[in-house]
Amino acid sequence: MGKMRLIRDAFGTTEGFCLVKSAAVRTDVKGTEYLDMVLADSDGECVAKLWNYSRVTHGSYDVNDIIKVRGTVQVWKDTEQFKIDRIRLATEDDNVDMGGIIPTAPFDPQAMYDELYNTAGAFSDEELKRIVQYLLRENREQLLIYPAGVKLHHATRGGLLHHTCAVLHLAERIAELYPNLHKDLLFAGAILHDIGKLKELDADTLGIAGAYTNEGQLLGHINVGMAMIAAAAEITMIEPKTAMLLEHMILSHHGKPEFGSPRLPMFPEAEVLSVCDLLDSKMYEMDAALDGVSKDGFSERQWALDNRQLYRID
Repeated sequence: MGKMRLIRDAFGTTEGFCLVKSAAVRTDVKGTEYLDMVLADSDGECVAKLWNYSRVTHGSYDVNDIIKVRGTVQVWKDTEQFKIDRIRLATEDDNVDMGGIIPTAPFDPQAMYDELYNTAGAFSDEELKRIVQYLLRENREQLLIYPAGVKLHHATRGGLLHHTCAVLHLAERIAELYPNLHKDLLFAGAILHDIGKLKELDADTLGIAGAYTNEGQLLGHINVGMAMIAAAAEITMIEPKTAMLLEHMILSHHGKPEFGSPRLPMFPEAEVLSVCDLLDSKMYEMDAALDGVSKDGFSERQWALDNRQLYRID
């Protein structure tokens, strides 16, 4: 695990903003309470202790709180830990850069959202334009922060937009090679294919998904996404056939039954969407697995990639 990016001054004092991964009040051998924490930012995490803890003086802290700490790094049993001298909750006035606190998509969420919305706005098919822009508007606040998963690909703040834009970009390139594709339908499917994850994932306001919702567990994002398309189709009054084509693309975008799709893609646009979705997810997982691997080295075995070890070429 990497070291946190806290700022250290010339006197060895360190301070900065971080995320609370865990926090528990414990008692030392003298019967004095202390706060035992694990703190993290986007670079790593560390164990932290606040000795002589008082809830009245120091406040209380929960998992996923954003805090500011000041203290010193010490070594205990050959392991670094952070001794907290001062601690408080972060406030809006701090203007904390969330990209430095939690894993975050590499592009601005608003810019990614605008790209999707403007792409739909350029559709010549008025029905597809209407339903896609409606769903984007209705879910804007969630889209700006939601991850695409709990642990696997794009499980970062803004990761759902990041993945969606990547799938759209792949679809756009493929459409240049195959002019017979219905571009508006393909791009609409790319934008909406994972919309059901907004109800499948139990994500907080930080964009961290710690679990799945009951709806996600019982139905999954494919079925939830189809229901969202069907409801939006009634509200935006698009033709049943248009809604059916979009629903099939949602239903089949995982490609095979063993990957969660009850139907194989049954028209070219659905096939292209499935290929783009799979490619982007695998490229993300491969990049993550090879991060930190030296040249000519191998990664650990990757469960999500058929238990393969990946090789970093020189």
